[in-house]
Amino acid sequence: MKIKTVDRATAHIYDNLCQAYEAEFSPLTHKQPDANGLFAKDTLLEGNITGYLVYSNDLPAGLAAIKQDEHEGFEVCEFYVVPYYRRHKLGLQFASALFDQMPGNWQIKQIEGADHATAFWRAVVNDYTSGHYQEDSYNDPYWGNVTRQTFSAQKH
Repeated sequence: MKIKTVDRATAHIYDNLCQAYEAEFSPLTHKQPDANGLFAKDTLLEGNITGYLVYSNDLPAGLAAIKQDEHEGFEVCEFYVVPYYRRHKLGLQFASALFDQMPGNWQIKQIEGADHATAFWRAVVNDYTSGHYQEDSYNDPYWGNVTRQTFSAQKH
């Protein structure tokens, strides 16, 4: 596994993977592709939001968009692992590596109905924190009712 920060040279790879991510969640977000078959992205990589790509055997296997706020800490805005690479712990390793790179307070939200995402994040955060995290139901201004995990990350 190798993690790279998205830059000009890799932005197109991130954008390509975002299309698969947006399509996968479209039944929950009620998004449809535009006339060109493309989905609009909810999170743009600008300002205090940084994109990351994870590679397996030199092939792009997933993405993450992380927001950093001076006072709030870090938020996972987007996180996607290509289905081919799921169930091999790549997502857990990718998330844990990001937490290690950016120690501090974290929050992760899952939209209502994303039960598989909620189960994934509970397992990842429980593993990373040895069970020392909080979970609540939160009314997000953009997404509505979400499940949210919060915790403090320290370099392992």
